[in-house]
Amino acid sequence: MIHETAEIEDCTIEQGTNVWQYAHIRKGASIGRDTVIARGVFVDHDVSIGARCKIGNYACVYWPAVIGEGVFIGPHAVLTNDKHPSAINEDGTVKGISDWSPAGVTVKHGASIGACAVIVAGVTIGAFAKIGAGAVVTHDVPDGETWVGCPARKLDCP
Repeated sequence: MIHETAEIEDCTIEQGTNVWQYAHIRKGASIGRDTVIARGVFVDHDVSIGARCKIGNYACVYWPAVIGEGVFIGPHAVLTNDKHPSAINEDGTVKGISDWSPAGVTVKHGASIGACAVIVAGVTIGAFAKIGAGAVVTHDVPDGETWVGCPARKLDCP
């Protein structure tokens, strides 16, 4: 099911996937089977999202992100792609494509990212890791760990 208001460019969306209102999936993106792309989600060009994922309302997944199978990305979460974002160069000229080096976020199998979390460019979230709501993740998160806070740190559970 692809809602009539969704903006779908030339991309691959596998069987059983639902794309809801006002989602935007850009050219070259790949969405695995049985995935849910909720209202207002932005999936950038050439992003890869695995099967059986859930991407919550208004989440943004920027190129060159790679999302494994069974990943949950909560509402309003953002996976960034620029370690040093700015609109202009030091001489005042507008930054162009050659003025930055994109760095993707990788989210491995079964990981969960809470609502409003920000995952900074170049970070890897390990398999079945959990990121708390509102966390700002600036470092790689190992498999199975839970990280919370700003900046995010490992949560030591008894």
